[in-house]
Amino acid sequence: MRLILPFAAILALALLFGLAAGHDWAGPLEIVHVLGGADDLRARLLRDWRLPRVLAAGLVGAMLGLGGAIFQGVFRNPLAEPYLLGASGGAAIGATVALLVPLGLPSSLALGVLAFLGAWAATVLVLAVARGSGAADAAGLLLAGVAVAAMLGAARSFLMLALSDESVSLQVVLSWTLGGIQTPDWTGLAGLASLSAFALCMSLPLSRGLDLLGLGEDQARAFGLAADRFTARAVLVGAAVVALAVAYGGLVAFVGLVAPHIARWWVGPRHRALLPISAATGAALVIVCDGLARAVLPPAELPLGLVTAAAGGPFFLVLLRRRLRA
Repeated sequence: MRLILPFAAILALALLFGLAAGHDWAGPLEIVHVLGGADDLRARLLRDWRLPRVLAAGLVGAMLGLGGAIFQGVFRNPLAEPYLLGASGGAAIGATVALLVPLGLPSSLALGVLAFLGAWAATVLVLAVARGSGAADAAGLLLAGVAVAAMLGAARSFLMLALSDESVSLQVVLSWTLGGIQTPDWTGLAGLASLSAFALCMSLPLSRGLDLLGLGEDQARAFGLAADRFTARAVLVGAAVVALAVAYGGLVAFVGLVAPHIARWWVGPRHRALLPISAATGAALVIVCDGLARAVLPPAELPLGLVTAAAGGPFFLVLLRRRLRA
């Protein structure tokens, strides 16, 4: 309970900030008025447009934080992050194909399936490159991830130019790749919430295996963990979590790096607490960043990925410097 209450309070404050922030700020009394069931035009706009967007931002952030914690545990690397390891880039390629190529499937289904396949394939490729070069340690994985992410970015740009035959389609993909939360209707929000809850339920059973992997593969095997099989399973789950976030939020960098570190400072390295707290931290971060994206340059709106990169980039450099010194 002592761990839950502070994060619940932080998440509640983030939600209030998200509801208030925008080119037209809402005051505290106005928010209470809206949540109390008011039915005037202003209240309906806040309740039917801003509230679903804030909740969607929280769910996307939760999946990014959860995915980051899983990848950091699997790779035993505190610098592991879905964006840096190519998982987000792979999901983006799959989603780009889904957005530009008519596949005869519902758009949401095609987006989710191809984003998942792309995220999983990119993560496996990073592992293969690092291990094939004999550098599967933290630095090797990071370098392989950066290289693969760069190649995936180039491939995505090529696909955007090759597959887009009208400026509207290209503009949609460009906007999506910069990161941003699209306001869903309540049915779409319920679907995202259901998928997020399922992803969390699939992730929590990984806790013990991730704790054992933290001791090293030999020690994990000594405790009865089939390390290779578990790693493949964890990578699959992590890729699915990241694909869900990318499908709904585009490319949002560094949340998967920052959120697990904040959670780890608070609850320690045990993944049973770390995974859900990382999700809650990621939710709060994306809600706040999305609010800033709406409020900084009104009436224009900054890409969410730009805001998270501006906040998370310096954090990553500090972590990298500390790790190199160690």
